[in-house]
Amino acid sequence: MALPRPPHWLVYIGGVTLILALALGRREHANAPEAPPPIPGEEQAPLPITSPLAAKVTPLSPKVETASGTAFSAGAGGVWLTARHVIEGCRQPAIVVADGRGVSAKLSAVADDVAVLTTVGGAPAMPIALSPALHRGEPVFLPGFPQGAPGEAASRLLGPQTLHKRARGAKPSATLAWAEVGRTDGLNGSLAGLSGAPALDSAGEVVGVTLAEAPRRGRIYTSTPDTLRRVLAAAGVKPTPGAGQSISVENYGRVADSLRRDLSVVQVVCLAT
Repeated sequence: MALPRPPHWLVYIGGVTLILALALGRREHANAPEAPPPIPGEEQAPLPITSPLAAKVTPLSPKVETASGTAFSAGAGGVWLTARHVIEGCRQPAIVVADGRGVSAKLSAVADDVAVLTTVGGAPAMPIALSPALHRGEPVFLPGFPQGAPGEAASRLLGPQTLHKRARGAKPSATLAWAEVGRTDGLNGSLAGLSGAPALDSAGEVVGVTLAEAPRRGRIYTSTPDTLRRVLAAAGVKPTPGAGQSISVENYGRVADSLRRDLSVVQVVCLAT
């Protein structure tokens, strides 16, 4: 005696439920703990007393016009990389070294969507991998200031992708696309403000600069290693050799906190002039 066949709609619902269960079971849980608050402005900035940067620290408020994004140190003498659009149209960018305190910066060079800022004195430089061997699925970690506050994200490489800009006359950019797999606990919505953040591989080396996101698709876009090479050459900067701190999904929040505390990763603002 043949058993009755179940209705087609029941088979469909069962199949969808199974696929969803498998997807959720395999989803990577890579969120990081909430970041500590920024150093209060009344406290001394974490800079060596002999650093020229320490002598240039001034109050920002009420001069701050907008909280623009993130930058990172590419040279201890005061060289910083960020996304070009972070400081585009800004007459006076500044590097924030404590809550409400910062140092004026100068635009030095640009290449595609990456910009170089310089200050008098700097912070510990981050090692940059100019020829990384990147593979699909490889993780990177993005420490910075999403939504204007300390935070970070984790992602895995999807592959090269041409990024088309909405601005009239803007040229498409060669980028690397990454799938977001984690972020700071409690950080919801857009990652705006993370632009300019370093994309760090598991050895703690910079393999790109964060450029944009596609929130609905869960994607993050960074510059390519080729762009990094060209912008550093244009600025006459030799990348710092050696590896950084080892990073994984278990510790990337702590590493990000350390980089912000050392001012290797900083917030960029535009001062009203």
